[in-house]
Amino acid sequence: MEWKKGNNIVLIGMPGVGKSTIGVILAKIIGYRFVDADIVIQEQEGRLLKDIIEQEGVDGFIRIENRVNRNLNIRNAVIATGGSAVYGTGAMENYKETATIVYLKLDYDTLNGRLSDIKGRGVVSKDGQTLKDIYDERTVMYEKYADIVVDEKDMNVEDTIEKILYKMECC
Repeated sequence: MEWKKGNNIVLIGMPGVGKSTIGVILAKIIGYRFVDADIVIQEQEGRLLKDIIEQEGVDGFIRIENRVNRNLNIRNAVIATGGSAVYGTGAMENYKETATIVYLKLDYDTLNGRLSDIKGRGVVSKDGQTLKDIYDERTVMYEKYADIVVDEKDMNVEDTIEKILYKMECC
């Protein structure tokens, strides 16, 4: 997958895989701006993510997240999405047209070790859903939308960024 300068780069994946951390550094390296979609949602809504989920419910939050991601009208940006962005068909179709989508993949056991409190972190989940349920449900969706998959197994941030750049053949 060759990346075209001017296209956005969208990072997708489970919470805890490092989308925001990697996105900031990647943006600096390629001279792009960095956008955290979760922060844009909070700014537009005037509420924290956890408050939106609490007040609007999971479906209401996903509608808001989809609207915000679908309407992001920017260029030359690295965009870190929330882990649940893949539930928004309109948003993902927008990203497919305007960006190279990079799925930061992490095995379940490593992810489980990083995420001790999914509710406190604001992970979008239906009542009774475990982290494993969410992982299994979303992994299929991440793979469906991804232009590039980067498996982060046994890699640090620098290794992950190097692999993204290599797979994009941009630098």
